[in-house]
Amino acid sequence: MVSAARRSTSEVDGAAAARLRAVGQRMTTNRLALLDVLASARRPLSMPEILDRGTGLAQSSVYRNLVVLEQAGVVHRLLSANDFARYELVEDLTEHHHHLICESCGSVEDFEVPARLDRSVRSALHDEAARRGFTVRSHRLDVVGLCRRCSNASRPRPRSVGRS
Repeated sequence: MVSAARRSTSEVDGAAAARLRAVGQRMTTNRLALLDVLASARRPLSMPEILDRGTGLAQSSVYRNLVVLEQAGVVHRLLSANDFARYELVEDLTEHHHHLICESCGSVEDFEVPARLDRSVRSALHDEAARRGFTVRSHRLDVVGLCRRCSNASRPRPRSVGRS
């Protein structure tokens, strides 16, 4: 994630274990390994990235455990370009942040906005939701566009003009 203001590993593990118990599940070695991978990531990870981080888990096991962790409110699944799923710990286990999502390659980057802007956005969202009888519990801002690499690749190259 973005800032150093994150919970300790033991706090995350404890909160995750409590959430799992609340949905009739338990903390397993495989789930702890997934939590470690996600907690050490600086951005949401795709399935291949999770597997590459050396969990030693089979892909089917990772998928099953991610579903359970998501249902327990420990993991958030983020869909990016072409419904490409990425996973991260839920915000209350890390810190509040937003995402830059590339609509071309599917990359996702975490970012924070200045506190004053975030308070302003939060206030506007709460006001509008209240007008509609909706109670806000949290908000996410996903900015969709082109990452630097895809943006540079899509720009036309200047052609050299020959002299006559």
